[in-house]
Amino acid sequence: MPGPVTPEIWHSHVYFDDTTHNLAETLVAQMQAHFPADAEIIYGRWHHRPVGPHPDFSIQLAFPHAQFAAVMVWLGQNRNGLTIFTHPVTGESDDAQLRDHRDHAIWMGAVRPLKLAQFGGVDQA
Repeated sequence: MPGPVTPEIWHSHVYFDDTTHNLAETLVAQMQAHFPADAEIIYGRWHHRPVGPHPDFSIQLAFPHAQFAAVMVWLGQNRNGLTIFTHPVTGESDDAQLRDHRDHAIWMGAVRPLKLAQFGGVDQA
């Protein structure tokens, strides 16, 4: 049995579509206003098409493990109906990414099928 997961970094992916893009923009702006620069949250690019294993448009939020509780509570209370997928980053190998996206996934809102074949897994339906 594998040992405990002890990531240094977490990724949250805020999913949106054409009709919810404004909600996602508002969420990110509110998050930027709420968390100080020293919280070390990195706001990624806006993807207006599915990218990587993600089935929907998204923006990635990367944050250190020290901010996990604060970020997750804030997202949970402020997601305004948006689906948010969060996973640890335990390594760059396909095996690590498969485990992070499949076995250690945390969902807020609807669980969406991820495209895991790129990590050697089975695409979710």
